[in-house]
Amino acid sequence: MIEDIKSGKVENVLVFKLDRLTRSIVDLINLIELFNKHNCAFNSLTESIDTHSATGRMFIKILGIFAEFERENISERVRLGFERKVKEGYALVTNNPSYGYDKKKGEKIQAVNEDEAVIVREIFAMFLGRHISYDKIARELNNRNIPTKNNSVWTGKTIQCLLTNCNYKGYVRYATADEERNFETKGLHEPIISEEMYDEVQELIKNMSVKVYKKHPKEENCFSGIAFCGVCGKKMVTHGDYTKDTAGYTMPASYRCTNRMYKKCTASDARHIKVEEAFLHYINGIADFDTLDEVQIAIKQDIKNQNLELLSSLKKQHEKLERKEKEILEKYVQGNIDFDGYIVVKNSLAKEKQEVSSLMSTTEDFIDEEITIKKENIIKSLKENWEHLSKAEKRQFIINFVEKIEIVNQKEHGKREGVVKVLNVEFNKG
Repeated sequence: MIEDIKSGKVENVLVFKLDRLTRSIVDLINLIELFNKHNCAFNSLTESIDTHSATGRMFIKILGIFAEFERENISERVRLGFERKVKEGYALVTNNPSYGYDKKKGEKIQAVNEDEAVIVREIFAMFLGRHISYDKIARELNNRNIPTKNNSVWTGKTIQCLLTNCNYKGYVRYATADEERNFETKGLHEPIISEEMYDEVQELIKNMSVKVYKKHPKEENCFSGIAFCGVCGKKMVTHGDYTKDTAGYTMPASYRCTNRMYKKCTASDARHIKVEEAFLHYINGIADFDTLDEVQIAIKQDIKNQNLELLSSLKKQHEKLERKEKEILEKYVQGNIDFDGYIVVKNSLAKEKQEVSSLMSTTEDFIDEEITIKKENIIKSLKENWEHLSKAEKRQFIINFVEKIEIVNQKEHGKREGVVKVLNVEFNKG
């Protein structure tokens, strides 16, 4: 139509009502200017508007303002309606529910699809129990000809999204892409897995995220990603491999300081076998646990620091809820929402504030309380079981529990290889 107006083919544009043309005042003004520029009249059947007069042009701008206001008001009411629906426990799904659930037309609560739920439980078990990667899980499902919800193929990203979907533990979520508005709450639908299992998976994903690379290290190099140079402190990378050359000679894998590549560090490579021996020597050298005063103090301080961070986060959340209370009150006073809607949102915010306040109180108690940590159990288990673990299990243990290992290879005069030592081992916090 606009092209026809510009070419002079249209003399008059007639609409039933102004908001059928546009609800944006900016677009309305631009269109009216376009009509006038090309000698095209504009009329509204319902509002009796004629743009040939100054009064008509003023009136049309006023109506445009109200149309834009109504659009924004509708958008705001819809958003509040969605938020209220989620807070009441309903999932915002229509034609595309999560894999493992169905939602028929007219039903408010999604129902478990038992056939798909079996696969969901299997995916969580493969990841948590067998420590299989996203891509390997996807390949296994594709090899078994198990389709996704929309009859597509599984990918690593699809598996990751499934494993981080709180739907499966019986919760619903809102505005996942907006950190300010995002929240999770208890849903009305039936869970497929337990909350404990879901939380364990999230913790595992969190621990793995800092040590997983596009090029995955081999299981033999179990210290890859957490080995650091004891000379300059730079991260070490895997060098060499457990492969045989044409003469049958085995090239052992080793760890090399990245600064050495740029001639900024003089540290020697450390063979993986030597690093593993030094790691076990370090662990076995830790004293009996009833005398680990310094270790216990450090661990307790870590826990206290985590609780302080949590308390700070809870306080910010509490302040955010108070701001929302003021905002919803202002909207009610301005007539943007009715009384019933105001009461529902107000009660929901009050409930959230109570939960956050309770968590704040509990966290404050934890900060002041003497904490007995069980990190010594990890060390004890490692001492007793390391030699019985497979290569994959060793790698997974390191990912789960170790944050950093500082390594140095001390060269000895007249000898081809130096003495590899582990100077320090930092365990994951918590």
